Amino acid sequence: MILLVGLGNPTPDSNDNRHNVGFKIIDAINQKFGLSKQKPKFKGLLTTGNIANKKVYAIKPLTFMNNSGICIRELMEYFKIDIDDVIVFHDDLDVDFGKIKAKFGGSSAGHNGIESIDKFIGKEYSRVRVGIGKPDKKIPVSDYVLNNFNEDEKIQLDHITTNIIESIPILIDKKLDLFSSTVNNK
Repeated sequence: MILLVGLGNPTPDSNDNRHNVGFKIIDAINQKFGLSKQKPKFKGLLTTGNIANKKVYAIKPLTFMNNSGICIRELMEYFKIDIDDVIVFHDDLDVDFGKIKAKFGGSSAGHNGIESIDKFIGKEYSRVRVGIGKPDKKIPVSDYVLNNFNEDEKIQLDHITTNIIESIPILIDKKLDLFSSTVNNK
């Protein structure tokens, strides 16, 4: 079993925020692979199905970013999912816009959602860091990540999301380096 987690904030006005990239990717996975209808469970919106002949759970935590770990731990305990079968999609300021970096474990780099997950389940899970770039102006990081993507960025985001979706079977097989290079070179 694989658990796919998309990080974001659950308020309607957060939908197009940079911080909600993880939610957008889970929505695209649900649509592309015909996962079940979203159901409110484990303090999140849960879907299930099969991708590349593997049972997959996909969740968007509804606990707000800084409490995402609560939802993940409850779901893992209930379905007996191993930590190394967890893959988290999240925004990252340190990755160029339109690029991704997949890695196993590591530090949170100050990302509140990742810090929460680390606190509740540990650090030995996979992460897909989706680049949102850095702010051009001198605005606080918290304001930048909570701003919406502009129209050009939305087009680029659709492109990277498509590349991620087309390469999901590689990710499910936990070939993180191959996944990153395949997505970034399309």
